Amino acid sequence: MDWDDRGGLVIIAGVVLFILVIATSFAFAPVMGIDSEQEKMTLVGSQGGGPGWHEYGSIYLLEGGEQIWREASASSYFDVTVLENGDVLVGFMNSGYSDCELSSGECVRTGFRIIAGGEDPKVVEEYSFEVRTGKDSEVHAVSMLPSGEFLISDMDQERIFTVKGGEVTWSWEARELYDAPKDPTKRDWLHINDVDVIGEDRYLVSVRNANQILIIDRNEGVVEIINKDYDDSDDASCKRMGALEDTDGDGNIRCGDPSILNHQHNPQWLGEGKILVADSDNDRIVELHRGESGKWDPVWALYEAGGIDLNWPRDADKLPSGNILITDTLNKRIIEVDPQGKIVWGVWTQFIPYEADRLPYGEINGIDDMGESNQIEWGGVGLEDNVKNSEEIGEIGSKGSGVPIISDLLFITRVLLPEIPYWFKELQLIATIISVTMVSIGWKMWRRSG
Repeated sequence: MDWDDRGGLVIIAGVVLFILVIATSFAFAPVMGIDSEQEKMTLVGSQGGGPGWHEYGSIYLLEGGEQIWREASASSYFDVTVLENGDVLVGFMNSGYSDCELSSGECVRTGFRIIAGGEDPKVVEEYSFEVRTGKDSEVHAVSMLPSGEFLISDMDQERIFTVKGGEVTWSWEARELYDAPKDPTKRDWLHINDVDVIGEDRYLVSVRNANQILIIDRNEGVVEIINKDYDDSDDASCKRMGALEDTDGDGNIRCGDPSILNHQHNPQWLGEGKILVADSDNDRIVELHRGESGKWDPVWALYEAGGIDLNWPRDADKLPSGNILITDTLNKRIIEVDPQGKIVWGVWTQFIPYEADRLPYGEINGIDDMGESNQIEWGGVGLEDNVKNSEEIGEIGSKGSGVPIISDLLFITRVLLPEIPYWFKELQLIATIISVTMVSIGWKMWRRSG
């Protein structure tokens, strides 16, 4: 057998391996098995797709599984909130602006928009500011205050601030607490991705890259750190990709325990001493309670739903029914799960979803103090296997570890190619790499024979 024949056989074997693994994975992939026909109104902020997920951004309203209206004039949309008059307040990022100071050509701006929905949805108000890049500089969250101010999380300058009439009226700078680089706009330092009002002049702030959530008083500053940095905590997860670093030389950075929270999104304040968090890099939804010592610990966690592991979820809202609405980002689905862990409603999304609110109430902060949902406890009896209580969480540990190198490569692949189906995981990626390698080797053998 000459090199030509051998090369051809290697190529064929590589192709057959790829087809066999992909076809088998598709055939045996779990079916979500959800009912999207229920007439539930759900508002979705979609980050989009394409490179960096900054194309095809949209905000849309679903009735059951049917899209009622959609607005898609921004590169990306993020946190959504319905205002009292029915308009929608949403964080956004968009490119193509011509009035630029930081760039000689077209530039990127981020901020918030107010959108009037309906048959012909349109932007009725916009506040924005220029940023160097659309990547890791976006405004992800905004809330309207009773004063008429807008409360904004600013990932570019790593701060939260309020604005009214285009003028900044108050701000809290993250450099007051964390070791700061010389210019936070030139790196993805803290990635402050959420801010919510939880009381008069009290705000809940998600500092993603530090694995921490802060409670900030407008007059006093930081009054509590959820997942506080202890001497024996693992700082490695906060240092990856050049995020946090010890700029003051004291040998320490503020990094929360990644087994408690790991690059989280969109925490919901359930009530005094209780929060619900989309624990993104741990691929789970987790509820934390403050103990007598002041330390926050998980009391239950959801790792999968409908036979499908959660994949980088970025939002979880407890509803008055006690169910939880989950935005399962990299699986491109939005699901409602009951306290036993069963899916009761859900939809697949075309592009990468960021956050979803169930209407008419949206995300209710302090919901467990309002008398309805606090009668329904998660992590109790009659659970499906996918809901783990505090003891079981300790046995499982973090599910975010995955397969060394391969899991990180899979995450990067999903970022670059969000169209990849939910069932394409580490095994499928390994088979793809082996198949491509075999085809490449076979091609070289075939070329050598010629």
